[in-house]
Amino acid sequence: MKLIAWDFDGVLNRGHQGGFFGWQQTFEQDLGVSAKAFTDFIFTDNNFGTVLTGQRDLLDLLSAYVIAHDVPHSPRAVLDYWLTKDANADEQVLTWVKSCPVPGVIATNNETHRADFIWNHMGFARHLTRIFASGRMGVKKPDAGFFEQIEEWSGHAPRDILLIDDAEKNIAAAAARGWQVFHFTDATRDALPEVLGITA
Repeated sequence: MKLIAWDFDGVLNRGHQGGFFGWQQTFEQDLGVSAKAFTDFIFTDNNFGTVLTGQRDLLDLLSAYVIAHDVPHSPRAVLDYWLTKDANADEQVLTWVKSCPVPGVIATNNETHRADFIWNHMGFARHLTRIFASGRMGVKKPDAGFFEQIEEWSGHAPRDILLIDDAEKNIAAAAARGWQVFHFTDATRDALPEVLGITA
């Protein structure tokens, strides 16, 4: 194993809590607008899918949302709120990242604004080599092209790269290319340090 590709949401970041995102709990209270209207508008395949692959800027989509729902906040303010509230690093996993003897990158389905926030504001640039984000790459997991770009950048054979991901479809796609894989769940997380070569 020469490189580890870490998924972000669900592995490095605690995104989901009981089937919804943590930031949704206080969205309506904090911003004074409907959380349901926001998610219904933003997270449709036609809207957010193009954002995730870099075909549309998220601020453009948020501008359309603000206009459509007469939101009393700027698109930038909504984005800043969202990014900040959705930053919930898994401190135990981060400890493992810091202790791991194998170089690592982030491999995530995220658009460019959040990728920059993760890397710079959340500080993952201090611990990992690079962030591979779908919005910059023009392709998202589980598409083979996503994994291919990491292979080409690293110069490593697929068998020398480990993907740590919580999504079964991504694990299956990486395994099909010959990558090593670790399906990260609540049931498997305690086995990860041994896989990483971390000793107590």
